Amino acid sequence: MNLLFCGDVVGRSGRDAVIENVPRLRKALKLDFVAINGENAAHGFGITDKICRDFYAAGVDCITTGNHVWDQREIIATIDGDPRLLRPANFPRGTPGRGVGVYTLPTGRKVVVINVMTRLFMDALDCPFAAAEAALSVHRLGGSAHAILVDVHGEATSEKMAMGHYCDGRVSVVVGSHSHVPTADAQVLPGGTAYQTDAGMCGDYDSVIGMRKEAAVARFVRKMPGERLTPAEGAGTMCAIYAEIDDATGLARRVAPVRIGGRLAPAMPA
Repeated sequence: MNLLFCGDVVGRSGRDAVIENVPRLRKALKLDFVAINGENAAHGFGITDKICRDFYAAGVDCITTGNHVWDQREIIATIDGDPRLLRPANFPRGTPGRGVGVYTLPTGRKVVVINVMTRLFMDALDCPFAAAEAALSVHRLGGSAHAILVDVHGEATSEKMAMGHYCDGRVSVVVGSHSHVPTADAQVLPGGTAYQTDAGMCGDYDSVIGMRKEAAVARFVRKMPGERLTPAEGAGTMCAIYAEIDDATGLARRVAPVRIGGRLAPAMPA
């Protein structure tokens, strides 16, 4: 099984990069499943039902989110009815939506996606490790799942790495999101789980983490309120990770970064 996870989609540049490249990559890499983090897709803040439909039409199977999931309030009313759109599983009990999705492929194989959000330098939430453990007590490789993907949405690289090792050997892929910068540590961990601390951003890298650089720099320099942050709208780079999963075990055979377009050096699996 071949999986692709695209990092945080920021604004129109990020949406265009995903919608343009996912159909082609599904063929070129023989992808069985595509997930993206879409929490910044709507002009940099949140996601809408229409944007979700556009992603699904392009071949995206699942959308994860994080701390910006509710920025577009309309999604609160629709998220319960969209099993392909996830919010972090460690949000408080009673929060709309779901943090774990189970998706059946045309071949009959099942992919489980777990979305958790970390706590260091982030919101005070329930424990992400306990949330992951609760999901893994229900879904096991070789049991109800042929592959399990974990999106760990967080600021601290240490906490994301800890989640990778915590899940090693029990899931197919652990990949970080949120920092909008691709890390260079794609690897298969000792227990067989593919890992990368952050997949990076789908968006314009002539920016400050996807936002227009002039306004963002001014905030740091002047330490005063200023122009509202808006997404940069230059050519977008699609940043993702690709993982090949052993059908017999559900563990990773290999993992590789994917970078297409925009300013970053291109990368594709050999």
